Amino acid sequence: MYVRHLQLGSFRNWDRVDLALRPGPTVFVGRNGEGKTNLVEAVGYLATMSSHRVASDTPLVRQGAGQAVVRAALRREDRELLVEIEINPGRANRVRVNRAQLPRPRELLGLVKSVLFAPEDLVLVRGDPAERRRFLDDLLVSRTPRLAGVRSDYDRVLKQRNALLKTARLARGNALATLDVWDGHLIDLGGQLLAARLRLLADLGPHVARAYAGVAGADAAVAALGYASTVPLAGDGTPLVEGARLPDAAELSTALRDRVAERRAEEVDRGMTLVGPHRDDLVISLGTMPAKGFASHGESWSLALALKLGCFELLRADGEEPLLVLDDVFATLDADRRAALVAVARSAEQTLITAAVLDDVPAELRGTVVQVAGGQAVPLAPAAAEDGPVDAAVLEEEVR
Repeated sequence: MYVRHLQLGSFRNWDRVDLALRPGPTVFVGRNGEGKTNLVEAVGYLATMSSHRVASDTPLVRQGAGQAVVRAALRREDRELLVEIEINPGRANRVRVNRAQLPRPRELLGLVKSVLFAPEDLVLVRGDPAERRRFLDDLLVSRTPRLAGVRSDYDRVLKQRNALLKTARLARGNALATLDVWDGHLIDLGGQLLAARLRLLADLGPHVARAYAGVAGADAAVAALGYASTVPLAGDGTPLVEGARLPDAAELSTALRDRVAERRAEEVDRGMTLVGPHRDDLVISLGTMPAKGFASHGESWSLALALKLGCFELLRADGEEPLLVLDDVFATLDADRRAALVAVARSAEQTLITAAVLDDVPAELRGTVVQVAGGQAVPLAPAAAEDGPVDAAVLEEEVR
């Protein structure tokens, strides 16, 4: 899949963007603050319905505007797909695919697959567990869209259960009876989410190990993934063994039920849910040591890169060619890491790259260059603009 045409309206600093794109690598080059990252952020939004830079949609809407629009024509083999997203902070977003509005915006998830590597990804190695949980769940939903509903329902149940726990110490029997009902929902959804995360790590781990060896060299320590859970059956953080049997959702729900019962008094006392996937962590290891707290700066960068390259290869192995987005990373990488990234970027159906200085981007990836300056994105290579501008009506007509 690749983005053939991108249009933005009132997105970030952009009043309007109308840009034809091609397969292969495209470099958006311009000074900091001109809006290069905003362009690739919009492409990422098509895949995840969220930003890799901010937690809410409000900053995505241009100051003074009521909504932002991201519209893209995508090509998948011989099929054309038109996706349009209206971003409405404080209200429900609206999504149309080939002119038909989706009942729920999250139904778009999984339709467009992308992998983004950015300087912020260093937090996957050095940051808080919440960053790694989000990484896991976003990849889960990309591979298995139905899990978006499981994740959303789990978050809703967790919020309701926490609200009840905060008042449980002062409540009487009826409140605790209600808590039992929320326990049942938490246990069922939590077991499903735990099983899906473990399966994902088992599938992703070998890809990450190979990617790290390619980035850091064959003599480097082996990179591995483990899962540290509040439910012992789900893992204690040690690396998953390739080919080992994983507990299923029913087994994990049973184990989660036991742990909830064990810690019920403590949860009531503290007014929060202490057991479940929302408290767990992805553990990245180098050799026998966890990377967090022990990996050097260079090793941390290599691991962050290996995680994203592993995601790319995993999605590709699933039979879908994802978009590859590289946001301002080449200036921070040494020769070996650059070479590993170039090899994958050249093999991708479409790679979108941002850079402040064109010379930071390896020559092999300068297929198409788009100059970003003064509120305009202007292709410098003729091939990128061959189709000319296309407005929304024309895009819709082309997919009829």
